[in-house]
Amino acid sequence: MHPTRLVPKLLLALVLLIAAIPGAFAQDIEALVQALPEGGYSDREKVIFDLAATGDDRVAGLLEALGEGDFHVRKSDGRVVVARKAGDGYALADPLTGEDIGTAVSSELDKVRVNNRLRRAIGSAIGQLTLMSPKPAVRLRAARSLLSRADPDSLELLDTALAAETDADVRRVMETARAAAILETDAGFETKQEAVGTLAARGDREALAALRKAHSSAAPDLAPAIEDAIAGINHRLAMWENLQNVWYGLSLGSVLLLAAIGLAITFGVMGVINMAHGEFIILGAYTTFAVQEVIRTSFPGLFDYSLAIALPLAFLVAAAVGIAIERGVIRWLYGRPLETLLATWGLSLILQQAVRTIFGPNNREVGNPSWMSGAFDLGGLAITWNRMWIVVFAFAVFAVLLIVLNRTPLGLQMRAVTQNRRMASSMGIRTPWVDAMTFGLGSGIAGIAGVALSQIDNVSPNLGQSYIIDSFMVVVFGGVGNLWGTLVGAMTLGVVNKFLEPYAGAVLAKVLILVFIILFIQRRPRGLFALKGRAVDT
Repeated sequence: MHPTRLVPKLLLALVLLIAAIPGAFAQDIEALVQALPEGGYSDREKVIFDLAATGDDRVAGLLEALGEGDFHVRKSDGRVVVARKAGDGYALADPLTGEDIGTAVSSELDKVRVNNRLRRAIGSAIGQLTLMSPKPAVRLRAARSLLSRADPDSLELLDTALAAETDADVRRVMETARAAAILETDAGFETKQEAVGTLAARGDREALAALRKAHSSAAPDLAPAIEDAIAGINHRLAMWENLQNVWYGLSLGSVLLLAAIGLAITFGVMGVINMAHGEFIILGAYTTFAVQEVIRTSFPGLFDYSLAIALPLAFLVAAAVGIAIERGVIRWLYGRPLETLLATWGLSLILQQAVRTIFGPNNREVGNPSWMSGAFDLGGLAITWNRMWIVVFAFAVFAVLLIVLNRTPLGLQMRAVTQNRRMASSMGIRTPWVDAMTFGLGSGIAGIAGVALSQIDNVSPNLGQSYIIDSFMVVVFGGVGNLWGTLVGAMTLGVVNKFLEPYAGAVLAKVLILVFIILFIQRRPRGLFALKGRAVDT
């Protein structure tokens, strides 16, 4: 045959051979599964490791079912099935695919029995299958499982896996798991002491659990080293726990800052006790919900940009409502704080009912974009992306507001009106216009706070009520009308609250903070940072 005619046939044969490989592997696995009931326990142990050697992803679940005693042989056709109790009988499934293949009663099935030796073999086989997986996440999960078990039988498998491991994080966990397993063997003192050092260097709760387990049966010469390692890990964990509380406090403080910073403007600058401030937060949260609903139904590819779209819209909606309320109601009540309190409380009820009428009384789902989902570890800290971005956002809003107040004509006029309203009016500043813009600015900032809060809290008509009291506490504690005081007050109250909660509980912690603020303002009525203005003139 001519060579040019031979090449296409060879290529065709090669393609057919490659296409047949998966089917051949599938047949091999099916044949091994059918061979499990045959012979004695030693024969089954060999089949278990042959199954693990295939490297098929389905084998791990298959072996777990075998170890749990769910493997049976159907007498009618000799087929190996997974049988789980269902009512008076058993629900049958294919061991490889999990496909439902009917039901049976116990008299129609023979159980594939396993003993402790086979269970150890199954554990080792699953470890081999997962520790040698091409996926780092699977290997990491398997290594952590072995670390929690501290099984001496896994040493050989761990040594094999370590020799081939290239991922630094997975390798570190494997080394720790190996050290934990060594402490459960009869290895020499120096080897065990080195293993103790490896666990102490890891310094997390898993290492602590392994050391405590080893300490219960440790030799007298090794016990002091284990005790020192346990003490060192406890000290490190306590330090990280305190840092975690600080992070939680800063996270809570950033939420309080966002909720209170708009109130610091309306209450501090204008002297208006705005009980409807929480409802402006609600407007921002529901604007975010409405934007996401439109994106979900019409432009699903833009979901990750939904917050960027919602931010300016939430600001405009809340600011517009705020200006309308200031022009329609509040401007007639300046200088009468009790009347403003009652009027804004009535307005808050009206706004809540309007939201219930439009959106319903139930919670509404506001999703997290992909870049705000999940979490990451920083040393011993667990940090969620949504909280981290809210902290960054809160400080960004604070910085922009400082620029507005200190570097723009509106900010200059607001400060002038704050310091001396009559003099500002005599200098040609339109104080009614400044009042409207100031109230609109504070309301708009509350609206964008609602965008942020929608990512960490339920969006409901009662959302604002959760933050109105905290917002007033932050403003009064930090100093009425002082933005830096609002920042310091929010962060201080957030951190203190998180350190009190483990000992006093969430409710009592808030009560203690409230009592502290009441006592504090008895000594400093103007708060941490006093600012001279219409509401605090002497």
